[in-house]
Amino acid sequence: MVSDVISSKELSKIDPVFGQNSFDNHEQIVFCNDKDTGLKAIIGIHNTVLGPALGGTRMWQYNNEWEALNDVLRLSRGMSFKSAITGLNLGGGKAVIIGDAKTQKTPELMKKFGEFVHSLSGRYITAEDVGMDTADMDLVREVTPYVTGISEDKGGAGNPSPITAYGVFMGMKAAANFKFGSDVLEDKSIFVQGIGHVGEALVEHLVNEGANVTIADINQERLESIKSKYGVTIYEGNDIYSEPMDIYAPCALGATINDETVYKLKAKVVAGAANNQLADETVHGKLLQDRGIVYAPDFLINAGGIINVYAELENYGKQEIIRKTENIYNTTLEILDYAKAHDITTNSAALNIAKERIETRRKENLK
Repeated sequence: MVSDVISSKELSKIDPVFGQNSFDNHEQIVFCNDKDTGLKAIIGIHNTVLGPALGGTRMWQYNNEWEALNDVLRLSRGMSFKSAITGLNLGGGKAVIIGDAKTQKTPELMKKFGEFVHSLSGRYITAEDVGMDTADMDLVREVTPYVTGISEDKGGAGNPSPITAYGVFMGMKAAANFKFGSDVLEDKSIFVQGIGHVGEALVEHLVNEGANVTIADINQERLESIKSKYGVTIYEGNDIYSEPMDIYAPCALGATINDETVYKLKAKVVAGAANNQLADETVHGKLLQDRGIVYAPDFLINAGGIINVYAELENYGKQEIIRKTENIYNTTLEILDYAKAHDITTNSAALNIAKERIETRRKENLK
């Protein structure tokens, strides 16, 4: 295991990290490199005021290392606010492994990554994310206790994806109630973009409620499978954002609400599972507000997954997991009402409440 030692000359090249928008007073950034396994990973610890930084590990073939760093900074920051607004005693962290999960992920690589996690002595607790599953977390568990989301037969809470999807469903219903005056999704036109584990589980909830569901994904084989299983419609166009719809549910990677798409979007509600859906949360959150589009903050409604893995740390069962996840409905309504009353964006309202909880705890810790 090798930790990168950076010379002053090299350091001068990465100084802009501390000034870029994604860097938000992060406590620690760890670069992990192991030649034998091919591991190249970055662990971002944003804030540990409320507790140890918990967040999943994402394996993705980034275009470059700067893109990977930006992703881990944005994701770990979001985890701080996700835990805070959900009322969990956890900080925010995230990890990314640079590589193709289908061809480059090996048991040796996962265990080596687990050794880096273990070297942080519990400041960071990992879990699964894009490109990962419970079997990978089981491998990490072989070398460190600082991992959640392990298999149920090994004493864990299992795959968090169904609970994440249920939380998104609850948040979506709350946003629909706010916008339409009813949380019934029957006959609502809903476009789900990204049908991985979470996206599929969300589709199932929506179909069961009688919504008119259209799906989009880069994986055509996956699309056909979901269509056959749930009887939904595959989007055949080339500009999903310009399509008339009631609800847009981004469930793949982030930043789909950006300078190019925000003016075209015809949805009345945005509520999905993806992290960091707003490319620029200040600019694009305000543009959605100005256009009368209700945005359910992603770090609020996709918190079911962290609720699920938190159960392993606090030793509460499925019933309490479901109760806490269903409460996302109430919290979403509170945030939307708060934003309306104070004439601010819903994202700002959620951030304000999350930051206030962190700051209150910080002051208590100083006493």
